[in-house]
Amino acid sequence: MTKITFMGAGSSVFVRNIIGDCMCRDALKDATIALYDIDAERLKESLTLLTALNDSINQGRMKFECYCGTENRKKALAGTDFVVNAIQVGGYKPSTVIDFEIPEKYGLRQTIADTLGIGGIFRALRTIPVMLDFARDMEDVCPDAWFLNYTNPMAALTGAMLRGSSIKTVGLCHSVQVCAAALLASLGHGKHSELEKMPYKFKTAGINHQGWLLELYDENGVDIYPALREEAKIKVPQMRQAKENKHYDIIRLEIMNKFGYYVTESSEHSAEYMPYWIKRNYPDLIEEYNIPLNEYPRRCVNHIRKWREQYEAIVRDPVQTHTLSREYGSGIIEGMVLDKPYHFGGNVLNDNFITNLPCEAVVEVPCIADASGIRGEFVGRLPTQCAALNMTNINPTLLTVDAAFDRKRETVYQAAMLDPHTAAELSIDDIISMCDELFEAHGNMLPEYK
Repeated sequence: MTKITFMGAGSSVFVRNIIGDCMCRDALKDATIALYDIDAERLKESLTLLTALNDSINQGRMKFECYCGTENRKKALAGTDFVVNAIQVGGYKPSTVIDFEIPEKYGLRQTIADTLGIGGIFRALRTIPVMLDFARDMEDVCPDAWFLNYTNPMAALTGAMLRGSSIKTVGLCHSVQVCAAALLASLGHGKHSELEKMPYKFKTAGINHQGWLLELYDENGVDIYPALREEAKIKVPQMRQAKENKHYDIIRLEIMNKFGYYVTESSEHSAEYMPYWIKRNYPDLIEEYNIPLNEYPRRCVNHIRKWREQYEAIVRDPVQTHTLSREYGSGIIEGMVLDKPYHFGGNVLNDNFITNLPCEAVVEVPCIADASGIRGEFVGRLPTQCAALNMTNINPTLLTVDAAFDRKRETVYQAAMLDPHTAAELSIDDIISMCDELFEAHGNMLPEYK
């Protein structure tokens, strides 16, 4: 009997998708699910949701256990086969609000702030110690379990787990599997949801949230990338000049125009991973490229509101439906349980998979899961310009992981000074002052840094 432990089970979207997906796979319908969170109310709500799903689509076959609080964490993990991680340390309030408001005082504006930039750095610093606590508990009670990480910043957290523990870890995102459909949809070739179902063949590799769509073929094996590139060169200037109904994906298309390849993650994410878009001295760029500043806090508020409405609806009518989502988690677990090779894009340590990125970096490459575990596939060299852009993101990420282990403020300052967007906007003195203010504001959400 397979046991899956879900850390951060109060994360309603992920818990529904991952565990609901498991209910859709024959090998996992009878699994035992241990739900763990530090918020008793959110845990109760997730159990209500999953019970309704289980009864509606799975004949009640899945078994649930609930564990709340750090004192019960080992019980949740004991004997588990797979751990799914979707925690958010500090939550929307206070931590996410702090990550946005203090940088904004210094003139540093962000969109998502969960992967790179000053928000990504401090999110990593408060999350890594918690995840390493998970790892130590796993080493005691389930040392052979696989840790499937969905929490951002993906590269930093996955790298810290691999550096600081013996736990087998892979990082999972949901931008790789929809990258080809996103490019086609953004150029007007159909609806995203319909394009996802088309038999396009594509290959991506790079780092999380900045993987590169390297190849794209249609169902007949025809390389359609060159034609799409030419189309983007014509359409992007028109998108930039539009005054109404601005396009949602201009930055990614512009990156493809200038660097030759489309990136896996959205324009709102990509806007803060490079120094070209969010600039105080060029305020018109915000409108021209349709950049949604402070987007993540808005999403948090909307998600909280929508979840309250959904939860009340579930309480009124517990009959639920679910179709297999695009998340990789259940496919990976099934692949290992059945020894049935499952192909996906995963975040793993760069064991020479990408030859012009450093071996200590976590890279996002094609992977296979089966009974032997998870292994990445050889990619080779990325186009030089793509690897160079990846390196501008890898450098602050590696320093952030270093800082989580050496607990030196100096290392955090260095990570922030090497972040492309931060360095383009602020002086060294302001970067250091901003970091010190963030340390103070986050308080005991962070360990002591000297």
